[in-house]
Amino acid sequence: MTASPPPPLPAHVEVLIVGAGISGIDAAYRVQSQCPDRSYAVLEARESLGGTWDLFRYPGVRADSDIYTLSFPFQPWTGENSMADGDEILGYLRRTVQEFAIDRHIHCSTRVVAANWSSAQARWTVTVERSDGADEPRRSTMTCTFLYLCTGYYDYERGHDPQFPGTGSFAGTVVHPQFWPEGLDRAGKRVVVIGSGATAITIVPAMAREAAKVTMLQRTPTWISALPRRDRFAAEVRPRLPAGLAHRVVRARNAAYSNAFYHYCRRFPDRARALLTRAAERRIGEEAVREHFTPSYAPWDQRVCITADADLFKAIRRGEVEVVTDHVDRFVAEGVRLRSGRVLPADIVVTATGLRMLAFGHVAVNVDGEPVEPARHLLWRGTMLSDVPNFALCFGYVNLSWTMRADLTARLVCRVLNHMRRADLAAVAPPAEPGVRERPMIELASGYVQRGVQSFPRQGHRAPWRMRQTYLLDAADIARARLRRELRGVPRSSVRSPGDTVRTGG
Repeated sequence: MTASPPPPLPAHVEVLIVGAGISGIDAAYRVQSQCPDRSYAVLEARESLGGTWDLFRYPGVRADSDIYTLSFPFQPWTGENSMADGDEILGYLRRTVQEFAIDRHIHCSTRVVAANWSSAQARWTVTVERSDGADEPRRSTMTCTFLYLCTGYYDYERGHDPQFPGTGSFAGTVVHPQFWPEGLDRAGKRVVVIGSGATAITIVPAMAREAAKVTMLQRTPTWISALPRRDRFAAEVRPRLPAGLAHRVVRARNAAYSNAFYHYCRRFPDRARALLTRAAERRIGEEAVREHFTPSYAPWDQRVCITADADLFKAIRRGEVEVVTDHVDRFVAEGVRLRSGRVLPADIVVTATGLRMLAFGHVAVNVDGEPVEPARHLLWRGTMLSDVPNFALCFGYVNLSWTMRADLTARLVCRVLNHMRRADLAAVAPPAEPGVRERPMIELASGYVQRGVQSFPRQGHRAPWRMRQTYLLDAADIARARLRRELRGVPRSSVRSPGDTVRTGG
């Protein structure tokens, strides 16, 4: 779904959504269904909608959680796979925006570079760069009353790319999964995949289907659980119930299961270790598990990764994949030399070394000329930043499908918008509250989290600043939100009307 040339931008909208991935599409649906009298637009920097599912093109790309919880609650998933492939998810997103006419509001190739709030006028002035085939993007501005960033949590332009010594001397090809080259020939090649996170665990068995040999090189082991690609419960329920009801039933059941497993791991870490260890040993044997799949940390201190249909374990058992636990010393002409002195021969090296976290998606946010630094603000109900007016940030779950929290956030934003209309308020913001003990927004020990979480907004130790990471508790917390008490409002009568309409370069 490529916008070429892009349609003109509106001069002003009441709600501006930045990002047309799964979060932005969900936000657009909620705004148009729960706030139908509000004008809105969705700006997307990339040429096509889809976010993560348009960006990642590496072999085997798929969801690492079940599609029933990853998909929208208002749009039933009709595919056969529960662990859905990337192209299936992208097709689902495209059908959704067409079915609900959200595509009419999406402006692709439109990058938001800055957003400046004026308290005097109670509106945001948003600077954008538009690409329509010209050599240089054209810069223009538009305004909005409420700004909603749905840009995800990682940098689309840069992955985490450690500078390994000797890379330039390697005679083969080095690729990062985030920027997979089209047409990369892997048939009959020797492949080394550096990393053991969700991306590596997806790429390795997919590459093994064509490559001569695949080696997964990890510094430390990762907890891995095997889940079936198809959901047997869904297969039984869907023929018996209307599509919408079946989707809700399967979604609720899978969310409950995922949450229960997460909290089981956190409360009973030793039992969880034993459970995952025994399951892996049944697949590949005790020796391989002891050497390569027994992490030092407890399950869900870092994410538990998923292998669909146990494809990674099956590839290891067939001898198509070797797992090596060691550190990179340097690249050499023939491959990768390890600290142990061993050289892994390679024609292709895949650096599945993780993401680079980013809070605002490269948008410079200012309030009355002062830069907004995310880490200096608390996140109210997981949605709005303390003391930043008419501004929301979408951040989904990290221990459950992203969409479930993203949808809660979008519904809360709509409640805030309707509260503003009823109370005749021009602006609202959650005021900072003294005495709240700050905590990291994401409480995981994963490398990508530890590298980037300090630049993100903080959560607090109590409501309304705490993020529980449990869907039912979060939904109940949001339902109990007392907007009049928790948000500081600015009456519309105290705000001067803006002067001339802001022109766009449209």
